[in-house]
Amino acid sequence: MKNRRKPPFFGETVVITGASSGVGKATAEAFAKQGADLVLAARGEEALKETAEICRKLGAAVIAVPTDTSVAEEVQHLVDEAIEFSGKIDYWVNNAGVLAFGRFEDIPVEVTDQIVKTNLLGYMHSAHAVLPVFKRQKRGVLLNNISIGGWMPAPYGTAYTASKFGVRGMVETLQGEVSDFPDIHICALYPGFQKSAGIEHAANYSGIALRTPPPSFDPRKLADSIVKTAKNPAEASYPDWSAVVFKNVYEIFPGLIRYISSAGMRWVMKKADKNENTGGNVMEQSKGNMEIDGKTLLPVSPKTLTLAGVGIIGVVALGLLFSGRSKRIG
Repeated sequence: MKNRRKPPFFGETVVITGASSGVGKATAEAFAKQGADLVLAARGEEALKETAEICRKLGAAVIAVPTDTSVAEEVQHLVDEAIEFSGKIDYWVNNAGVLAFGRFEDIPVEVTDQIVKTNLLGYMHSAHAVLPVFKRQKRGVLLNNISIGGWMPAPYGTAYTASKFGVRGMVETLQGEVSDFPDIHICALYPGFQKSAGIEHAANYSGIALRTPPPSFDPRKLADSIVKTAKNPAEASYPDWSAVVFKNVYEIFPGLIRYISSAGMRWVMKKADKNENTGGNVMEQSKGNMEIDGKTLLPVSPKTLTLAGVGIIGVVALGLLFSGRSKRIG
């Protein structure tokens, strides 16, 4: 087969966690098209091998290393395998994550613990293991896919939100720590909702059928943003318009957004046919849909995105009205 590898990542080694489906799988394909050598990690070996084979067909040199990032020893093994594979690590993409929806007290404590271990400690384990490599090389980029959940809470997703707020804190602290290494970069990406397979793997104690709500975006676009950030590192980036809007609106009306979103979720849970509780992929490897795309609440189209934008503007207007009335009453 003709080698299709090309600059700018030809000969560069990229480690990607959570590469077996969704955003991670899309990111692996995106880097493969750019000529990178890939070290792919996830808990599920079979699905991981499928991603690896897709990337090989795109011309990339690839190894797949089954890894549970919540276990520090396994992350160190991943680093060791990457070094043995190519002698260096140029980019590391922290992406592996899990989530659970439902009332906080209804979610088993072991599930809550594992969400924090995977989403927060998993990213910290990766940073702890790869930073010494970067410092020996005097170069490297650590890319952290955090989500807008790092800035605003997900209603009835307490552990997920806590973990994402924590990752943002880790990133901002490490950015200061490596400031004396001009060619080492710690980057954070805060995307909005992704129409990825991840939602289908979530633990669910809410009773509702989970679907990604609008506005939701193509995971391949996020993958392209991760590649662009690798090329031109930035401390924080927002890959889609909704992330910027949600962040800014939440900063202005935090209480209003919390109460409206939580009330909406309560209404949906009350009206829904009660589905059985499931631990999803929190305590075990992902199953079912291991592709990039997942199910959405509404079909994704320009019209849907426009309506979602109008809805967000409506919330902002309501907040301004509410805020103005409150000031007058006071």
